[in-house]
Formats: sequence, C-alpha cells, structure tokens
Amino acid sequence: MDRLFDLLLLSLASFRFTRLLVYDAIMAWLRKPFHDIVEETLPDGSTETFLIVKGSGIKHWIGELLSCYWCTGVWCAAFFYGGYMLFPSFFGPLVHIFAIAGCAALIETIVSKFLNT
Repeated sequence: MDRLFDLLLLSLASFRFTRLLVYDAIMAWLRKPFHDIVEETLPDGSTETFLIVKGSGIKHWIGELLSCYWCTGVWCAAFFYGGYMLFPSFFGPLVHIFAIAGCAALIETIVSKFLNT
C-alpha cells in the first residue's frame, strides 16, 4: 500500500476515533466517571454548561485527556499507528472502518453546511 494512502487512512481513522471518545453521546458512559457537567443560569436567564474534571492523580489525568480533543487525538493516532504497524491483520480492517466513518462524517458536515445555508 502507498505510504500517502496509509497516512490518509490513519488520519481519518484517528479523527473519527478521537471524536467518538471526546464528543459522541454513545461514549458518555466512558467520560462520566471522569467528568461532572454543571449548568449555571446566567443573570440574563440563559444557561451555560461547564465541564469539571473529577478526582486527582490518574483519574484527573484521564479526565483531562478525555476533555481535550487535541490530547486525545495524539493518543488515538499513536494507538492506530502502532496497531497498524505491529498487527496489520487486525488493525487494517479497523483503520479502514474508522477511516470510512471519518470520511462519511466530513461529507455529512459539508452537505449539512450547504443545505442549511
């Protein structure tokens, strides 16, 4: 396989997996032990939501990691790259699935922007 194509696949897979861990509702159960979500009512009557990282030590570190898209992205990229290089028969299909999902997410975002203008 071409190295540039591998880079594209790994990039899309890392993008999608990172968004899954940090933002998607389906993974809220994973973030819940590390985060508190607090809603405050502002003087003008509107509400604002804040994320507070729980605990100390490793629990706090994981909470910080899961609240930072950029930080989680580095670890997701390392996970996919390492797995793809060491265990290609297992990680190859996994990378392809996440890359396809990442590409689909990007296409959906673009289409949504054009249809909602």
